[in-house]
Amino acid sequence: MPGFSTEVPHGLGQDGAKQRLESFLEKVQEKYKDQISEISGNWEGHTLNYVLTTFGIKIDGKLDVQEDKICMSGNLPFAAMMFKGKIESQIKAALEKTLA
Repeated sequence: MPGFSTEVPHGLGQDGAKQRLESFLEKVQEKYKDQISEISGNWEGHTLNYVLTTFGIKIDGKLDVQEDKICMSGNLPFAAMMFKGKIESQIKAALEKTLA
């Protein structure tokens, strides 16, 4: 399955960044409530494994909190590949705002 990925640098340290991101899924769901029908995730150490459904398209992946950057990746169905650039840019903007 094709995928997407984005990285966002930060200067918060691994624990500081994770603390800011712990409510990330709730913020995404609130902001995009008209577009996201389901969203869930669970933390394993400094990695958030997530699943979301938007416009009937299921996207799953992980958000890895590192000492100086956030790496987010996911799987996209072929039907969503035309939206890959938009998905990556919106995710990056949301992460940058959360970490600012």
